[in-house]
Amino acid sequence: MQNIYQQHLDKVPANFEALTPLHFMQRAAGVYPTKTAVVYGDLRRNWRDVYQRCCQFASALVSAGIGKGDTVSVMAPNIPEVFEAHFAIPMSGAVLNTINTRLDVASISFILEHAETKLLLVDLEYYPQVMQALVELAQPPKVIVINDKSYQGTTLGTMQSTMQDTKQDTKQDTKQGTAQGAAQSAANVAAAVSVSEIDYEQFIASGDKDYAWQAPADEWDAISLNYTSGTTGNPKGVVYHHRGAYLNAINNAVTWNIPQHFSYLWTLPMFHCNGWCFPWTVAAKVGVNICLRNIDVGEIFNLIKTEKVSHFCAAPIVLNMLNNGTAADKAGLNHSIKVMTAGSAPPAAVIQGMEELGIDVTHTYGLTETYGPSVVCAWDSDWDNLDISERARLKSRQGVRSNLLEGLMIADPVTMQPVPQDGETMGEVMVRGNIVMKGYLKNANETKNCFAEGWFHTGDLGVCHENGYIELKDRSKDIIISGGENISSIEIEGVLYHHPDVLEAAVIAKPDGKWGEVPLAFVKLKPTATVTAEELIAFCKTRLAKFKIPKEIRFIEIPKTSTGKVQKYSLRKLI
Repeated sequence: MQNIYQQHLDKVPANFEALTPLHFMQRAAGVYPTKTAVVYGDLRRNWRDVYQRCCQFASALVSAGIGKGDTVSVMAPNIPEVFEAHFAIPMSGAVLNTINTRLDVASISFILEHAETKLLLVDLEYYPQVMQALVELAQPPKVIVINDKSYQGTTLGTMQSTMQDTKQDTKQDTKQGTAQGAAQSAANVAAAVSVSEIDYEQFIASGDKDYAWQAPADEWDAISLNYTSGTTGNPKGVVYHHRGAYLNAINNAVTWNIPQHFSYLWTLPMFHCNGWCFPWTVAAKVGVNICLRNIDVGEIFNLIKTEKVSHFCAAPIVLNMLNNGTAADKAGLNHSIKVMTAGSAPPAAVIQGMEELGIDVTHTYGLTETYGPSVVCAWDSDWDNLDISERARLKSRQGVRSNLLEGLMIADPVTMQPVPQDGETMGEVMVRGNIVMKGYLKNANETKNCFAEGWFHTGDLGVCHENGYIELKDRSKDIIISGGENISSIEIEGVLYHHPDVLEAAVIAKPDGKWGEVPLAFVKLKPTATVTAEELIAFCKTRLAKFKIPKEIRFIEIPKTSTGKVQKYSLRKLI
């Protein structure tokens, strides 16, 4: 029997509409049409113009046969076209797939095939890699080229001429009988070259600026597809829905207390978790997108000062680069600047360096599977009067669940019981809620396993402090077990970062006949550094328990993923 609240109180169009971040831009254009939306070099566009371009883009996509369930991939840096893609592609009903611009050809090819990409937008800089990747596909997608005028490399005509030469070479190989697959490769390259003549601006111009796009009927519909960094094999395709994208965009605004019309600098790649959902957050707050093609320390500081940037996001590696900028670059920061950092655990020394520049750091934690940041080191005003090093140490903790994450715990993965809040007992970080992915594309078993017992299992190990703040200690595969004791590589790295000569540090487990495993540290020194490995070990001895001290330190260029995470599997190959 229905209760009184289930009678004649149905969900109808008048009282329900699916959540989608696409409405943020529609509102921004309607309420603040002349407010600046995008800044890129000399280019400035207001919200009305950007919205009309997105409508045209969506209309052109539909006319090209793109619709619900289709994947449209984008491979480009942080330029205005990628911001537009975050709205226009889902406005057409399709799913946005932003591809990491630093991937190798094989990975690009895998993603395009796995995602069943129907249309690919590529910036001119990445045209050669994409063309090589398309050769590997049985059915290459149509290609639209973004001809960014600020790119100073080879012209499209020259690149296409080179591809035609490649096609002729491949045909010659076929005549000589070198490989049966050469003919197919030649056909694929030919197809890629012909469709690549479509120019992005011409494509948009073919659309209707008054296109009446339709919001999704179901907020559970996919809005985007993001691939993990694939550090242990092929990347996994993480599917986001409109509801989650909407909620995490709002989550960003609430977590950071973002004001209306804020100025946001794109130092974080938009290909990474859809820029942590910030394209949609900026639209929700009618902010200004300041686009940045390449990470350049001098240009970042210049834009912060000239465009009065109030907010930006960056991985700890970028913060470290800023800390090591020139005195001239760092001078003149006289307005409120906030940075959100995540991607890997930031050493306290890096946070302290930012704070000393007057840049307020918000440390967050999340994964591709959680739309980016979902846990935040929420600041407690009781900590305001602590000295800067202690504040930095507290900020290096990952923190507590953000407003729109329903569940967070550190638990024993076998018993699923939360660990004591003692800051010592390690368990696995687990989360659940509306800002957790739909699942992995075409990978039911992996989806089922990571959602076991009603929680998303992150694979990260951490502790829970007395105040409920969590702190990561390692990835489960990166923990060092020496003589039966668990050693956090993050703790050792944090100590090394405090040495003034250390630019970067990474610690892994090295097999040891006596202890099972011992810490091995890899360090990249600053250009003017003079410290020796022995001196660094002595430095660690004054700050770490004896069993945690690295037994060896090697000076190398530390390998990283495109998002700044250290590739520890590559370091293990060096043992």
